[in-house]
Amino acid sequence: MGNFVTPSAHISAAIELVDRILAGELADRALAGWGRKNRYAGSKDRAAIADLVFDVLRCKRSYSSLGRGDDGRALLLGHLRDAGLAPEAFFGAGPYAPTALTDEERSAGRLPELKDGESADFPEWLWPDIQESLGESAQDVALQMRKRAPIHLRVNLAKRSVADAIDDLSAAGIVVRPHSLSPSAVEVLEGARKIKNAQAYLEGKIELQDAASQAVADMVPLEAGETVLDFCAGGGGKILALAGRVDGVFFAHDVNRKRMKDLPIRATRAGAAVSLLTLSEVEKKAPFDTVLVDAPCSGSGSWRRDPQGKWLLTREKLQATLEVQREILDKAAKFVKKNGHLVYATCSLLDCENSRQVADFLHRDSQFSLVVQRSLTPLDGGDGFFCAVLRRR
Repeated sequence: MGNFVTPSAHISAAIELVDRILAGELADRALAGWGRKNRYAGSKDRAAIADLVFDVLRCKRSYSSLGRGDDGRALLLGHLRDAGLAPEAFFGAGPYAPTALTDEERSAGRLPELKDGESADFPEWLWPDIQESLGESAQDVALQMRKRAPIHLRVNLAKRSVADAIDDLSAAGIVVRPHSLSPSAVEVLEGARKIKNAQAYLEGKIELQDAASQAVADMVPLEAGETVLDFCAGGGGKILALAGRVDGVFFAHDVNRKRMKDLPIRATRAGAAVSLLTLSEVEKKAPFDTVLVDAPCSGSGSWRRDPQGKWLLTREKLQATLEVQREILDKAAKFVKKNGHLVYATCSLLDCENSRQVADFLHRDSQFSLVVQRSLTPLDGGDGFFCAVLRRR
């Protein structure tokens, strides 16, 4: 069993997992199933294998070109070549290693010159949309998207200052530093695996939340005592961030109530009061001072964290998502008070989901006007996000 901890064994396990994922299994499910089946693998081994799998999914298109194939073996071969490592040192290097390279694999010849779409590691059909949306920064953003996402925490300013939270985390062996995207954000430099057992986390003084997501929450207009509805709350990260800023009356709704199942526990831990509402309850309590629509989207801004989503998206799925966004915006607008605010946000890099969606809504509903909008990309230090603040006349 001891040989399993070798890098060659990690490559072998990653090949098996990538093949299962390419066959249609969800990445998280495949990794969890592999861990249950191979309980002798330590936590560091499982983490190393997961890192390999997600690296391959982030860079699948370029690794396919470098490895001269589309299966797990070719993709891991491409990964090693991209990293400047000799595949011969891993393939055929021990009992738990993948089989030795074939003559064809050894004689692959000069590495191919990657074209724009390949080096960007975006689906071929989507790359023109990314270029149109991001302009001159498209290639730089794409290269940043090939890397692992940073880990950010939100300090619950209602309970702790950033400086005190940094001290708390340091004492727990977690090294962080402030992040420029939000006054509540810190970036984790060391000790990420210790976060969920840290006292500061268990006491609701910190939450895991991307810095760009926090920046979006900071854009939501909010005065003490106002009513706020998070209409697409999901896990509730943004409504908890709002509740940490100022005293108000906070509500959360999601079409899939199961997504909010952990929100009451998280709110209690954070010392926040958030009421969960059904759609009929939303209609009865409306209007609200502010309605936040963190809309379902392609997720393209967060594909570093969910790289499989990049390859599962199709033009048809994107079009269906755009229609859902339009329906949600039109519905949520009805719940906003006069002179109140409608805030539209996505974790997308695509203009069709962002500024164009807002422009189309303003054309449909003349009661609203644009106050401000902002686009963030991984070049800003977090995930890709978009936020527009609209005001009802």
